[in-house]
Amino acid sequence: MVSSLVLGTVGVHASQNTGFGFNASNISGISGSVSLTGGGAFSLADFIHSGGGFRCVDTVDKGPFALSNHGEAGCQAGEGVRWDAKELLASFQFKCFGADTPHTASTGDQIVVMKSDFYKASNGVHESFSDVPMIVSAVDLRPDLDGNQNVWIAGVGCGSAIVHFS
Repeated sequence: MVSSLVLGTVGVHASQNTGFGFNASNISGISGSVSLTGGGAFSLADFIHSGGGFRCVDTVDKGPFALSNHGEAGCQAGEGVRWDAKELLASFQFKCFGADTPHTASTGDQIVVMKSDFYKASNGVHESFSDVPMIVSAVDLRPDLDGNQNVWIAGVGCGSAIVHFS
């Protein structure tokens, strides 16, 4: 369904780091809803250092959140503590809602595409959900839809966020 390309494998030349920060209170459309906040820095030369907090507002049980690394079903309402970036991606296909057609976002000066690990308090320092694709963007990822869709999490959907890139 979705594909990705790791930046380090395509020979992208080094550039300056780009910083970003964001706050999204309601990401939804596929399964449940999540609040997500965070920030960090990345470079097109395959560097990312990023993280923040998250909470499953409503139970999420699709895609990478269907089953935790510890055999628990989904991310239940009220669960979730933090996330951290694991890998910078050049691009990734995403859907904002279940019946949506795939669209592609590419990492650039106003968009960061990454795989991240998500942690629940019950799992301590061990990842609860690994390699979860996500996108943060200063621009609307889907201008054809109502509202501003500038953050996306696999298995959850799209949402509006306050976002700053520098």
